[in-house]
Amino acid sequence: MVHMGYGETWAKVILMGEHSVVYGYPAVAAPLPSLKMRAWVTPAGLCATSCIRTLKALNYEGSLSAAGDRFGGLECAVKVATEFAGYPGLAFDVVTDSSFPAGRGMGSSAASAGAVIRAILDACDVRASEQEILRLTNEAEVITHGNPSGLDAVTTCSRDIVTFQSGQMQYMRVDMPAYLVIADSGIAGSTREAVGNVRKADEKNHPYVRSVMDELGELALASETDLELGAVNMLGERMNRAHELLSQLDVSHPLVDHLVDVARNAGANGAKMTGGGLGGCLIAFAEDADTAQNISRALLCEGACKAWIHSLSAKSNEQFDEELVEGRRYELDNRSLVAA
Repeated sequence: MVHMGYGETWAKVILMGEHSVVYGYPAVAAPLPSLKMRAWVTPAGLCATSCIRTLKALNYEGSLSAAGDRFGGLECAVKVATEFAGYPGLAFDVVTDSSFPAGRGMGSSAASAGAVIRAILDACDVRASEQEILRLTNEAEVITHGNPSGLDAVTTCSRDIVTFQSGQMQYMRVDMPAYLVIADSGIAGSTREAVGNVRKADEKNHPYVRSVMDELGELALASETDLELGAVNMLGERMNRAHELLSQLDVSHPLVDHLVDVARNAGANGAKMTGGGLGGCLIAFAEDADTAQNISRALLCEGACKAWIHSLSAKSNEQFDEELVEGRRYELDNRSLVAA
């Protein structure tokens, strides 16, 4: 019998390799399990026109038909999940709740699709392998992004840092006494526009753009070794250089550039934009908790609308495993969130 279901994923950031990854170079992404995307689904009977009867997500609440095109990825997520579970045509009331913003390069679309798919499978008592869930998530991501690499779908459900190159992904367990500070500029970025701008620049001046891509790829590959060795200073220097190169490609933003300088002046070993650019978030690297707090405060004082601190120690993964269990204690009551 189909019942209410729950699913959970989380945010991610690109540590190194933005834009160069599109051209086959490596990228390194970090999951942020403390910044959760939660989804609850309640069966709402058979429906011939839509697999979502009502939706509550991203400050929207109402019927899917009145929401426009922005939730096409979520609609696809429910459709592919119900078909996989053997309940095609079954509609659901869907609620998502996110502790991180959309449109900031933090994997919101993949996280929401993945959480909803997991919730549907939970509601139908259907087991699926991680690879099957990732395939379903990427089907939804095609609706949202057109040609996703799959990196967001993987990282938003990973416990470990993910390395990616030419479609191949590997996991890296990192345990270092360091912290990431993630700050939201408050400006919605546009990955599609930024990637398009870089492509146009490549068509006009191929040798220069490819030389930048070569260096970005080298920085990303070297950063994997830095993470393995816990080389805080070297990783910070590579982050600084990567931001300089990305700014040369005109995919950063003046406010993000300013906040990067603020983070460095506040003690960051390195700081850079993250994600597609033209707004969105920046990340800063700090070697201790006090410095991370100082960076966070400085960023908030200088224009960031929100900031989060993420530990890169193994203990953060242990806490994450405990929180996964706690997450299932939440239930949906009249389409609002309450503690069970």
